[in-house]
Amino acid sequence: MLPMFLAVADQTIVATALPAIAGSFGNVEQISWVVISYLVAATIAAPVYGRFGDAFGRRRVMYVGLAIFICASLFCALASSVVLLSLARLLQGLGGGGLMTSSQALIGETIPPRERGRYQGYLAAVVVSSSTFGPVAGGYLTQHFGWQSVFLVNLPIGVLAGLLMLRLPARKHSDEKWHFDAKGLALFVLFVGPTLLAIELSQRFDAALAPELIGLLVCAVGALILLIRQERRAASPLLPVSLLSKPAIWLSDALAACHGAALVSLITFLPLYLRVVRNASASESGLLLLPLTAGIGFGSLVTGRLVTKTGRTFVFPSFGLVISLAAIVTLALASPFLSPPQISGLLGVNALFMGTVMGVVNVTVQSAAGPKMLGAAAGSVQFSRSVGASIGTALVGAVLFISLAVTDREAASLLGQMVERGPEVLASFAASHRTVVEQEIAHAFRAAFLTVALFTSCALVLAWTNPARRI
Repeated sequence: MLPMFLAVADQTIVATALPAIAGSFGNVEQISWVVISYLVAATIAAPVYGRFGDAFGRRRVMYVGLAIFICASLFCALASSVVLLSLARLLQGLGGGGLMTSSQALIGETIPPRERGRYQGYLAAVVVSSSTFGPVAGGYLTQHFGWQSVFLVNLPIGVLAGLLMLRLPARKHSDEKWHFDAKGLALFVLFVGPTLLAIELSQRFDAALAPELIGLLVCAVGALILLIRQERRAASPLLPVSLLSKPAIWLSDALAACHGAALVSLITFLPLYLRVVRNASASESGLLLLPLTAGIGFGSLVTGRLVTKTGRTFVFPSFGLVISLAAIVTLALASPFLSPPQISGLLGVNALFMGTVMGVVNVTVQSAAGPKMLGAAAGSVQFSRSVGASIGTALVGAVLFISLAVTDREAASLLGQMVERGPEVLASFAASHRTVVEQEIAHAFRAAFLTVALFTSCALVLAWTNPARRI
């Protein structure tokens, strides 16, 4: 539970520190890579740790993941540029992705299928505390001790987690012959890396970059084709294609991807919106985001109990995501007319019903996969969620900056300055000019929120069409 706390908290604790990091280093158009690099690495790590856990035992791989995570947290605090910080976050994700995958797989390894909903609810309680702790603590630490402290806080918690992990049973590893799919991993990296880099370059909206964009996309598509071919013939595939051929699993994984895209995009860009448009400080942003992060955990906790009690699964996200979609569309269209507390309440409603998704997805995939493939199944969910979160965050960032660049290139440049120094950047402008720029930036954030609504719509369709309705 504590390793899960670390991995989840580290996704949200950085959110309220992003404006301060941008102010320290500049390069605001690249600041989303502080989040994306962690998610990319977690994406790569998830299937690797899942397969290693199946083969060598989960306690061993959890210790490896924890050691990497703690060392990388120290490197993050010592980073002197956005590039170095993103590289350190990449290493941190290699540890955090393993912690999340192993924690989920341990539930499936220990608990019978019908009871897993309840225990997934217990893990959801960890998500409540960690995701709630993240933005509030991130805002407080950033304002009073600097953004470096949001990474240093991981060190004592990580040591405590290592001590508690001594209580985990040292289960015997599998006797089956298994060979690491290094070629599959290399092809996967060649697919994800160029895809995200192409999306990041598209934010600059520069026609001169077209050849580079086309080259990156060709590389990504070619790697994807070769990856699928490799995984179909590999003896021990990194990405278990046999599992993904089952509708209940691939539809659940796709739902996890859309859910990750919507949630992580909101957590990433809402602090920027509150800073630039609403002139909120880091600690104020953390408090305003509290209902969003707490609602996810509370909704997961309640849904887990209901799944165990009724045996029903996708009925909950099928209805819950309707309310989430309505809340996000309301945020996009009515945010100029809502006060900060009203926005915070709306985010809480959205999060409460978004919390109906991940517990159901995990229970469904683990049940459909069977006991021998629990690690691979847990890895596929975390992999899908990380892919969705990475691409979704990059796409929302691209929509935000492209919307401004199309309307007014000056406003796009001013957005970066406002993230670094606040809305007072516009103080020297004439009142009429300042109003125009403020409206253009607000419209760009509206387009970004509508993109999040699109992800939620896709998740809703996937929940409606999943054939696994009961356990």
